Amino acid sequence: MSGAVDLSGLKERADAQRSRPAGPPGGGGRAPGGAVTGAQAADGSAAGGPGPSVPAVFDVDEASFESDVIGLSDQVVVVVDLWADWCQPCKQLSPVLEQLAEQAGGRWVLAKIDIEANPRIQQAFGVQSIPTVVAIAQGQPVSAFQGVQPAEQIQRWLDDVFAKVGDALPGVNIADAAPVEDPVDPRMHEAENRLNSGDLEGALVEYRALAEADPGNVEAASAARNVEFLLRATAHDPAVTETAAADDVDGQLAAADVLLLDQQPEAAFDRLIALIRTTSGDERTTVRTRLLSLFELFDPAEPFVISARRKLASALF
Repeated sequence: MSGAVDLSGLKERADAQRSRPAGPPGGGGRAPGGAVTGAQAADGSAAGGPGPSVPAVFDVDEASFESDVIGLSDQVVVVVDLWADWCQPCKQLSPVLEQLAEQAGGRWVLAKIDIEANPRIQQAFGVQSIPTVVAIAQGQPVSAFQGVQPAEQIQRWLDDVFAKVGDALPGVNIADAAPVEDPVDPRMHEAENRLNSGDLEGALVEYRALAEADPGNVEAASAARNVEFLLRATAHDPAVTETAAADDVDGQLAAADVLLLDQQPEAAFDRLIALIRTTSGDERTTVRTRLLSLFELFDPAEPFVISARRKLASALF
């Protein structure tokens, strides 16, 4: 599978984690939602039959990692999704993983970890780029991959994981999801299905139509911007970051896209701000407009966005 990860370092870190002193004897760990995951049930009797009841998808932080990933992986394969809010490929991959987890019926569960909020977990996994996805069973990394993958490829990867794990784990019961208060527009489902199947062009058409029909649909407008960026950025030659001349506006715009796709937003913004300083007239307007559109892909409260806006103001005035 493309994007495979060397697991040797992960195994060493997992062994170190497992070798740490456990809690009091006989006191099983706690799974997401408070389910018991140790060798004993809540009443002290031996656990038997299906494992604990947990959500198919849940968030994990540094405080809950030991129980919700390492401990729970004694019952079920835990697929760890390492992501960050600024990572556009993560936003494309996560819905695919979540849909597969919901359909898995407790055969595996998805643990989502924001590496920006949990840097110690990022360090423990030795993550160099995201999205990174790691399958954990019995406290050990079984397989991993990096980057966006289509659902079919991920399912084949999961099949390989279970071929390695065999029947060693009892599995879990999936907790009932909370009732959805507001029905989701079926057109959003269609757009998401197109996105999950890799049809970016079709997804963009659907999201744009939704945003135009309902100007208040912030989710559709945001999704349209993200997909539009992905389509544009993935069409560029990554080498453009090295080959684009300093005064080549189109080349520098492409280079900024490539840097952003490579999870280097500060470098992307700085490149365009430098170009604004050396251009004028229509060219300067074009670069400024592109930079503002890239800002819209992120939370405006992100420190690197705030910093870039200040630099832009200085470059303009």
